[in-house]
This record gives sequence, C-alpha cells and structure tokens, in this order.
Amino acid sequence: MALSVSACVALLALCLGAGLAGCAVNQATGERHLDLIGKQGEIAMGQQADTQIVASLGVVPSADLQRYAQDLGTKLAETSERPELPWTFRVIDDPTVNAFAVPGGFIYVTRGLMTYVDNEAQLAGIVGHEIGHVTAQHSVHRMSADQLTQVGVMAGMILIPELQKFGGLVDAGLGLLYLKFSRDDETQADQLGLRYMVKAGQDPRQLIEVFDMLARVGQTAGSGRLPEWLATHPNPENRSQRIQTELDTFTTNLSALSVHRNDYLSLIDGMVFGPNPREGFFRAQHFYQPEMEFEYEFPSGWQTANMRDAVAAVSRDQDAIVQITLAQGVSGLKAAQQFFGQEGLQSESLEHKTQNGLQTYSAGFRAQTEDGVLRGRASFVEYKGLTYRLLGYTTEPLWSKYQSSLGGSMGTFRQLTDPQILQVQPLHLKILTVTAPSTLAALAQQHASPVPLSTLAIINQIEETASVKTGDRIKMVMGVQLAVR
Repeated sequence: MALSVSACVALLALCLGAGLAGCAVNQATGERHLDLIGKQGEIAMGQQADTQIVASLGVVPSADLQRYAQDLGTKLAETSERPELPWTFRVIDDPTVNAFAVPGGFIYVTRGLMTYVDNEAQLAGIVGHEIGHVTAQHSVHRMSADQLTQVGVMAGMILIPELQKFGGLVDAGLGLLYLKFSRDDETQADQLGLRYMVKAGQDPRQLIEVFDMLARVGQTAGSGRLPEWLATHPNPENRSQRIQTELDTFTTNLSALSVHRNDYLSLIDGMVFGPNPREGFFRAQHFYQPEMEFEYEFPSGWQTANMRDAVAAVSRDQDAIVQITLAQGVSGLKAAQQFFGQEGLQSESLEHKTQNGLQTYSAGFRAQTEDGVLRGRASFVEYKGLTYRLLGYTTEPLWSKYQSSLGGSMGTFRQLTDPQILQVQPLHLKILTVTAPSTLAALAQQHASPVPLSTLAIINQIEETASVKTGDRIKMVMGVQLAVR
C-alpha cells in the first residue's frame, strides 16, 4: 500500500518521536517499519481472531490431523526469527484451497488445500510461507499504516459499518482473513518460507510444484466459507521461475532433504473432499441443512454465506442483511423476550403464530447504534428442541425498500423432508495403490469418479493423459456427487 506524502511525513515524525516503541527493525527482514500495535497487542489480536475463526469456520474434527499440523508448523516456526510467539496451527474444515495467517503466530490451512497438496514438503512450503507473513509482520505493518491513512482494517468486508457492530456475523478479527498482501510481501514470504523449509529439513523444490498446482486450481475446487488462495495471495508472474532462481543460489544438498509423500497420503486417506453437504448447502438462493433438517429461501440476488455459526445473505448494495442463528433461551418466547429486552432496542408488539407448522414469535424493532438507527424484524422459531433466530435488518431510511423481501424470506423457514437431501453424504478422498499399468482416465472410469478427470489430474499433480504404473499411489475421489454450491 502506497502512503500519501502527508502519511509519510506522519510516519517519519512518529518514528523519530517514538523510538523503538513506534518503529523497530524486523528481525526476519532487516527492515524498519512503523508498529503502533506492539508484540503483546499483536498476540492479543491473534488470540481474539483465533476464537472467532474457530467459531465461524470450524476445524476438522480429527485430533490426529490437528496434532500433525501443530507438530509440522512448530518445527518450521522454531527455525524462524520469532520462535517465542505462541505458534498455533489448525486445519480449517473448509473445501477451498487456501492457507492464511493472522498476527501473533496463528496459522491455518484448509482441508481443501490438504487434499490438493501431494506430500509433506509441499504443505511445509505453504505453512512456511504463512509463517513468513507473521515473522515479517505484514498484517501489522499494513494495519499501522492504515491507522495513519484512516483506512479501516474492515475495508472490503461484506457488511457495511452500521451493520458490522450490531450483526455479529463477521467481527474485526475475521476481517484479518481478507487483507490482501502486496506482491513485495508475497515475494518476501516466499523467500522466508524457503529459508524455514530448508532449516527444518524439507525439500524446497516442492514449493515450485505447489505454485504450479495452485495455478491449475482455477474454478475446480469446491466453494466454501473462504476465498481461494489466489483471491488473497496475488499471484505475480513467473513466481515458480523466481523460486527456482532462488533455489539455484542454495549450497545445501537439496536431494538429501525430506519429501514424505507416502506418510502424507496415508494421513489424508479418507478425508472429506469438496463441500460437505451435511453442513448445509445452497441451490441458488435456497439453503438446505440436512443435519438439522430445515430449509430456507433467501431473497433473490443476495450474496449468501454459510458459516459454522450462522447462515446469512447480504443485499446487492450491501446495505441489508438477513441471517439465521441458534438463539439463547429454552423456548421461542423466552429467546424473543431476551432479544427484544436488550438496552437500546425498541420493539413492536410480539406476535405468536404457527408458521409452516412451527411455533413462531416475531416483532419489528428499532435499534440505536453508534452509527445511526437500524430497523428490522426478528423471528424466533421452535423446531426439534431448538430455537432458531431469524434476523433481518437495514438502516432506518432503507426499511421501506427491504421490509417486504426480508419479511417474505423470514416466512420460508420450514422442515426439510426431501429424503435424497436428508441422506446426502460428502465425497471422500481414497488413496489407491495401482495394481497394474493403467492411465488416470481408466482409473477414473473404473472407480466411477464423481469429479471430472481434470480435477483428478490437478489433485494428483499430473496431466489428464498421464499413465500410472504398478505400485503408484493415486488420489481418487469416491462417493455420489450432489449439485451444491
């Protein structure tokens, strides 16, 4: 991010006046940067973000997998310039192909990425890259500069400022996931990641294969709660070539370093591949939740999102929202009373009716916030021993524009009865050992692959026309594909 002249003057003044408390030399890069947050503030920010990330995105429920990620990440982080940070590594339960870091030493890789990665060294390269973002303090520097230029860290989020504080769907910590790094930052993270890989005994040549794979991913990976890698990591031209040039300067015997393919493939054998429909999925604006057995129709044309703790949609102009969450309270009436009894919220008379066979308590409301008055409606629906909160709102001047669509949408919550959807299961990765010479295409046909041959080629990091020989271990996707997004 380029600073304006006035911002640069302010930066210089702060550096001169604050000494090491305001500007410090980064141990990983040797560069002097403005740091208005400080180490403890950085760690606290990361801890807060981690809590929100786990709650909203969820982690893969496998203790062995999480332990593996923590052990691998710790080995890499110990070779870095900031080994004292509370390094935490998690596998996020999301089908998108991505990895990300937040300040303070919190690193995340998605299960989607792990199904596309082919060995431990490749995963180490990605994790090392993310560690590089933390040790170089790229997010911290961006946020410090943003404070000078008065650019909020929430720029680019799907909720407008009036709704962010009230809605609670995406908080400031999750905003860190959507910060885009510059090409210089990416180059620096690549260099640091290579450094950490080699020190940890991982073959850095595998990182070239990773970036070649990421370039092939395109639109083939499943949609999820997170953007794809290339949406948050700008892809400079000739990135693989630049990495190779860097490797050519190494004096270490790279052939003696580890790849660990077989153990890695055994680790991911059976992992869910692509979107997990058991967690809910969309068909156009219609949302289905087979595990909780409900369905819901969001307003036409709105941008939808299925988070772990909420499912929601935002209007085209990003000035209205409707969301579904589980409500506190043992009954719809009690949950409604708790919600409408909040300080600063004025509600209309509470309506009790049976809607789609379900007991529902609803009312309109006005809410005073720091940014103005919100106008909306909330419904509390009792279903299968739980109470669901349906909440729709916008700013008061826009209420007449959205009142009908919000109310209509909130009346669509109903029991899911379609047996095909209720019984849907996710696809899984299966590691096959080839028993006779064949081709990837023949194996795909033999095992009735539910995904295209192009996807199988990418996850195996080979060409669609590739031959395979006896003893090769190949990733195959198993199951029945259901149209979801």
